[in-house]
Amino acid sequence: MTAKPAVSPLPAAPAQNPTSASERVEISQNIEAVLAFYTREDQKISRSQRTVERISLFAGRPIFLTLILLFVASWLLANLVLRQLGLHEFDPAPFFWLQGTLGLGALLTATVVLTKQNRLERLAEQRAHLDLKVTLLTEQKTAKLIDLIEELRRDLPNVRDRHDPEAAALQQSMKPDAVVAALDERIEPHERLKVAGKPK
Repeated sequence: MTAKPAVSPLPAAPAQNPTSASERVEISQNIEAVLAFYTREDQKISRSQRTVERISLFAGRPIFLTLILLFVASWLLANLVLRQLGLHEFDPAPFFWLQGTLGLGALLTATVVLTKQNRLERLAEQRAHLDLKVTLLTEQKTAKLIDLIEELRRDLPNVRDRHDPEAAALQQSMKPDAVVAALDERIEPHERLKVAGKPK
């Protein structure tokens, strides 16, 4: 009886490369930095600001509109019933007191909304500054990587060395002052056109 040839075991599938410990630490640090930023911003909010924002949150709900409509309807109905009963109306047509009350309520609501928007705008501006810093840092790192790759290509004997003008241009790190100056050059003519186009 002939022996069966030994079957070689199948090669094991390559294991998934798990996230290294250093990467997990870096991700955790980034998350903690973001959470710390929002925690600091939350701690800066004063008690009056929190009260105003709670009012703003309530004013943005559909129930607030329902309450206003019920208030107006009740006001009009009460005056109509008093007139039908022959009694003195507390706010006869054209309802000046109702108009004044609604006007005051609209002014207070607009002030509350603007107060919250100002804080959110400051927070968004801080985020924009942070995004700009991260973008500039990423651009500097990318320029350094391109510089290292170009240097490696020049040093490798089996890779043909050639001049790449695009890579040479990308090796230059962006200067923030130059970016600001370029933005000013673009914005100023646009602003002058807007001023010139306004009717006098």
